[in-house]
This record gives sequence, structure tokens and C-alpha cells, in this order.
Amino acid sequence: MRELAGKTAFVTGGASGIGFALGRAFADAGMKVMLADIETDALAAAVKSLHNVGPDVRGIDCDVTDAASVERAAKTTFDAFGNVHVICNNAGVAAGGGIEDIALDSWRWVLDVNLMGVVHGIRAFLPHMRAHGEGGHIVNTASMAGMQSGLGFGPYTASKFAVVGMSEGLAPQLAPFGIGVSVLCPGFVRTRIGESGRNRPQEYGAAQTLDPEGPTAAMVAQIAELIQAGIDPSDVAARVLAAIRADDLYVFTHPDMRIDVEGRFCAIAAAFDKAAGGQPG
Repeated sequence: MRELAGKTAFVTGGASGIGFALGRAFADAGMKVMLADIETDALAAAVKSLHNVGPDVRGIDCDVTDAASVERAAKTTFDAFGNVHVICNNAGVAAGGGIEDIALDSWRWVLDVNLMGVVHGIRAFLPHMRAHGEGGHIVNTASMAGMQSGLGFGPYTASKFAVVGMSEGLAPQLAPFGIGVSVLCPGFVRTRIGESGRNRPQEYGAAQTLDPEGPTAAMVAQIAELIQAGIDPSDVAARVLAAIRADDLYVFTHPDMRIDVEGRFCAIAAAFDKAAGGQPG
């Protein structure tokens, strides 16, 4: 999908971070843009700030954990702009936790946003994209945490591995319809994902309190520092636009993280070698 001007993009998590940067990049490219977010005040400010970039930027309240909410957002977008061509299932959250305290509420919340939010976005927009026959592109935001398990056992890693696998499976199925798929796997980016709890609904309970002396708290603190030193969201958005135009499946932002992925692949290859040698253990 090389020509973006005049087309329409829908972006979840669009009030801040990578989602907002995507909205700005799409507007710069001459697209009509619908930003969707659960954080209404930030969403209104985001839309207002982009009016000088592109006149066709709007916002819609949307809770990606709720299929009906995403469907309403989709209908609003169709009514406002007509055919939609680019879908960015970008909304994401993180919650601390590990083997010391496996909080089921945190697992449900993170999976409902990071995984089911992607499912709801695809379900709401894909039939429309196939029906209008003009082609398009779906961008699913995963993470380098979906390529290697350096963050350990937790809902964030599980959700991002699932988004990578889902995107890989979706791409060949949609290619015959002229619809591309990209899975965005950024490293550390200067966003507010470390403050995800600000939008945690009451139904998922309070965020768990980590043991300040425990390993999970230390990891969370280290990640917060790396996020602060991370790349700007606009750099991520530029890579996504390039990937849409080139029909790239994988979008990476941190080439230095290749060594971590290669380590995983080498371990997998070694296990296959062992199986081929007839060694059970």
C-alpha cells in the first residue's frame, strides 16, 4: 500500500505515545485519521494538537477490552470518513508481577487489552476492509517482548508473543485480498506505558504492590530507566509508515536487540539437532 494520501487510518491508544505519533505521521502523509483511546481528556488534547497538521483528524472514546465499544468506534469512523484502509491495533498496557505473586486480575487486564484488543480491532474492521476492495494494511503493536522472553514470566510477555503469532498467521490469509499485515516489535520507547495503571478499570482490581526487595521490583525499576532513555515515538511511527508502504511483516526499532532473538533461535535449533540425533534428553 504505497499511496497513503486521501486514505483513512484508525489508531487505538491514539492519545499518547506511539499511537499519537502514528496519528501525526498519518496526518502528515495526507490521511484522514481517527484516534481512539480510553483516556478522554488526553484524547481531546491530542486531536486538538493535530488540527494544524491535518484537518481530518478526529477522536473517539474506545475501550479495546470491550468488543461493542470497538464496533461503535468502527461505525463512527465509517460514518465520518467512509472506507478505512489502515488499522493500528496499538493500545497496550503493562502490569508488574512475576512468580512471587501471580495476580489473576493483572493477567486478565493485560491480556484483555494487549491481546483481545487486537482481536476486537481485527473483528470490527476486517470485514469492512475486505468488502470495499481497495486494499489496506493492519498494524498490530507487539514488542521485543514478543520475540524473546527476557522480561520473564508475566502477562505482558505472554500477550506480545500471542500478537506476533497471530500477525504471522494473519498475513498470508489476507495477502490475496490486497491487505498487508505488520507486527510492530519496538524496543524501549519514551512512552507512559510504565504508568498504565492510570487507566486500569476497577473491575480488574487494584494494581498489586511489589516487594521492594524482590526481583520483580528491581526489573520494573530497570525497565523504567530504559524507557526514559528510549527512542522517540516519532522514530517508531516513521518505521511503521515505511513498513506499510513496503508491505513488511516485521517492524523492528532496535537492531542491537538482534542478539537476544538470535540466542533464542540458536537454542531452538540446538533442540531440533538433539531431536534429529535421537537423543531424548
